[in-house]
Amino acid sequence: MTNATDTVNGMSGQKRHSRLVLFFLRLIREKPLGTVGASIVLVLLFCGIFADVLAPYDYAEVNIMDKLNAPSVEHWFGTDQLGRDVLSRIISGARVSLIVGLSVSALNLIVATLIGTISGFIGGKLDIVVQRFVDAWMSIPGLLLLMTVMSLVGRGMPQIILVLGIATGIGGSRVARSAVIAIKENVYMTAARAIGVPVSRIMWRHVLPNIMAPLIIIFTTSIGGAILAEASLSFLGFGLPPDIPSWGGMLSGEGRQFMELAPYLALWPGLALTIVVWGTNMFGDALRDLLDPRLRGGSGRYGAINQKKLQKMRRKLSAN
Repeated sequence: MTNATDTVNGMSGQKRHSRLVLFFLRLIREKPLGTVGASIVLVLLFCGIFADVLAPYDYAEVNIMDKLNAPSVEHWFGTDQLGRDVLSRIISGARVSLIVGLSVSALNLIVATLIGTISGFIGGKLDIVVQRFVDAWMSIPGLLLLMTVMSLVGRGMPQIILVLGIATGIGGSRVARSAVIAIKENVYMTAARAIGVPVSRIMWRHVLPNIMAPLIIIFTTSIGGAILAEASLSFLGFGLPPDIPSWGGMLSGEGRQFMELAPYLALWPGLALTIVVWGTNMFGDALRDLLDPRLRGGSGRYGAINQKKLQKMRRKLSAN
């Protein structure tokens, strides 16, 4: 009996492994830009996790004698107005962006799932009230709302994560609600309600597994927006404190003040921010197309068949 159980577990593990390998093969074959984005995300993860090892200097180490030095062998990206190594601060800023991006996306996913599934599954007056609140929330300019809330709660990483996660999660609940409404009237849902399955069990066993693809898409596509929102707030002085190396803060502080004397102070953090946001967006778009082709424009991934293949199919049909 034990050997049979081990065999079944081994087969299920092999199936999961083969599915994962097949998914990455599809990503490489069908989504070259998504593959580049995935590589950028992996580099961001690596830099964020091993920032202390990769950084050649301490990001807070001050050396007035080396202030505003141009890029050189000792300091590949140059130094700022206090003599701090720009490369070390860029690498440490990758950790900040990674923490903020993943944390905000996770909180965004939780808030969007709670609001969207409850509103879409229950429906009726509750759905009307909730959706009118979401409409009112989405009508407020996002940056103005974030600046107002951050000025009330103060600067800091926990505050940014909470504010961005809740604010973006409310708007993202529309995707989860649409997915729930699409599956709510399926036969298995009707059968579960007919035999008296509790609502909580229906939500946990039938609703959430069937909307997992849109939820994964919400998570991946919101990472880049969270990183960019944090950089915008830090640039405007409402984000992280000055002692924390943030790409947006580097653009706002030394980047603006010493841009004419040392253009690289604004070039490197701006380039890092651009590459990371572009990479996360490309990877998120690729995941969206591969996991749920219905969310694509046109006729889904099956619409990618080129015209030559279509012409061959038509010739065979006409010949028959």
